[in-house]
Amino acid sequence: MAFFAAARQGRKDDAELGTGVWRRAHDRFRRGLDRYHQILEGIEDDDVYNELVVVANDLGAMLPGVREVCVRAQTSSPSTGLDIPGALLQVHRALSRAGNTLATTAEAAAMARLDGERWGVASSGLDNVRRRAQLVADDVEEAERAMPEGV
Repeated sequence: MAFFAAARQGRKDDAELGTGVWRRAHDRFRRGLDRYHQILEGIEDDDVYNELVVVANDLGAMLPGVREVCVRAQTSSPSTGLDIPGALLQVHRALSRAGNTLATTAEAAAMARLDGERWGVASSGLDNVRRRAQLVADDVEEAERAMPEGV
């Protein structure tokens, strides 16, 4: 069953996001989110886990917005390759930065996990994770603002 659902989702993504830069931007964000959630698996310290889950929920809530921006961008400036449409350069730049920052947020969560297991929640680096997650939110908001109206 999961195979067929994945195939259907892939076709839907191809139709809505295309196969170019907008699909890549969306997929990079989704992979970063998946990686962040993988970090959560196996955390033994409940306090660290609970703090990181709150951030995970905030990050996960951004995915529909990223998808919407990518779908709108694909609709207005279709992409099938690696060329970034000039009119939406700032949108792509913000989405790319959001995906990269999300990856570093996952790295910070991994470090917080290790530190939390050794020294507890007080010295786990959760502030760094929150700070990076806020940068991701800022980048997603910038991409949304950079999208031209009516697109």
